[in-house]
Amino acid sequence: MKKIPVALQLYSVRGDTATDFAGTVAAVAKMGYTGVELAGYGNLDAKGAKAALDAAGLKVSGAHFGINALRGDFDTVVNDSLLLGTREVICPWWFPGQYLSAASCSRIGEELGEIGAKLRAFGLKLSFHNHAAELAIVEGRPAFEWLLSAAAPRDLSAELDVYWAHVGGVPPEKFLRDHGARVRLLHLKDAKEIGLGPVDFTKVFATAESIGAVEWYVVEQEWYNHAPMESVRRCIEQLKAWDKA
Repeated sequence: MKKIPVALQLYSVRGDTATDFAGTVAAVAKMGYTGVELAGYGNLDAKGAKAALDAAGLKVSGAHFGINALRGDFDTVVNDSLLLGTREVICPWWFPGQYLSAASCSRIGEELGEIGAKLRAFGLKLSFHNHAAELAIVEGRPAFEWLLSAAAPRDLSAELDVYWAHVGGVPPEKFLRDHGARVRLLHLKDAKEIGLGPVDFTKVFATAESIGAVEWYVVEQEWYNHAPMESVRRCIEQLKAWDKA
């Protein structure tokens, strides 16, 4: 079976990209990452980031844009995504205090679906990235399920964060079994470095690969045992040891 390529969410090394985006992505490429997922451009603009990524030989697996940008700066979202050569737009967060009821969660899903439909006209696709709050039970089911069920699959996908699913009480392999056809981007996270936390990656990989929808594994690091660049290097080395990179 063909390996799923591995990208790094550059939020993981945001301190490094803030001062030297080009040098950071060059180092990331040397570690063995195939691509990056963007959350801003560090000390560059979109055009400069594109040049730096091209020089490093890295693809853009996707880009995070907050809901304010999706609502109020839509043209920039579209133009940057097309410039960067990615079709994947990801909304990375929603205020958890709005997950009050099935109806309120559904309204969020409807809005995201409307944005996704607009993006689709430009050849782009929208995903929503979860944290633990989206797995909280609201009127009998996780908030994330209300969001997804309120939008057509072609307009809204899920970027499942396996660690936050685990923290939220839903085994990530269960979410994948239930919704895996809508997961093209899978966030690999394990508290600190991959393989040192609570996530059962054997089950995650087996389930994701049996469904066959995942196009990118995306490493994200939020807490560190080491300097951020060393932590993300250790993550890719663990994936290599598992024959996943």
